[in-house]
Amino acid sequence: MASLKEMRNRIGSVKATQKITKAMQMVAAAKLRRAQDQALAARPYAERMASVIANLAAGVSGADAPRLLAGTGSDQKHLIVVATADKGLAGGFSTNVVRAARERINSLIAQGKDVRIVAVGRKSRDQLRRFYGERVIHTFELSAHKTLGLHAAQPIAEMIAEEFEEGRADVVTLFYSRFKSVISQVPTPKQLAPTTVEEGAAPIDLNGAVYEYEPSEEAILETLLPRNLTTQVLAALYENQAGFFGSQMAAMDNATRNAGELINALTLQYNRSRQAQITKELIEIISGAEAL
Repeated sequence: MASLKEMRNRIGSVKATQKITKAMQMVAAAKLRRAQDQALAARPYAERMASVIANLAAGVSGADAPRLLAGTGSDQKHLIVVATADKGLAGGFSTNVVRAARERINSLIAQGKDVRIVAVGRKSRDQLRRFYGERVIHTFELSAHKTLGLHAAQPIAEMIAEEFEEGRADVVTLFYSRFKSVISQVPTPKQLAPTTVEEGAAPIDLNGAVYEYEPSEEAILETLLPRNLTTQVLAALYENQAGFFGSQMAAMDNATRNAGELINALTLQYNRSRQAQITKELIEIISGAEAL
């Protein structure tokens, strides 16, 4: 059995850990509000962008359609972009996204598809490299940026566009965690290329009017589609950030409560041991007095 001094030291260590987890919980809660506002504000913009593209795409078809819209005509080469966090201490946040991506990757490999992976965040890089090695062709670390914004999403979108335009990818799918609530984040796949019109992003109702575009729909889409790619990536990163802070806040809250329960258990054990030691000393003193 541990000595009383060792038990006191352990109780002090757990109390110090509890202070750290409580502080991390408060920091995550403070950052969550801003991240949640950014994620919710980005959704209407991304949806409106998809609606505009749907409206323009309705008048474009055949050989005139941009490559990002029409696709390559094949689905043999897949580029999987997995967006997680750079940091841990957030429960199963990153692991859940990687697990969903792995299911898709394993399914594609089993079908004989050529699969390559781009990891966004150190956590996805570390996990995916263990399973897929050289299939991970590039990693983006979000912690290199002081704030999350267009400057963080732009390089990712440019790489995706380059891979698709150069014919090294027929289908590009992004896996990220969609923020649902503080305690619920849903791993979500989103096809980025060729561009698809999501449910709820129907073409804009022109009320029977006929619009003529200058320049043409094809020229507008050539410029708009790469920007839409950046917009969709940025919206996903905002969703990820909000989900990370929500998951971290919940994880640190659980850790703080668990530390409190451990402190109570150790304190009870310490008091019992101390009482037993005092009783033993009293018995020895009384026994010695009676012997005299």
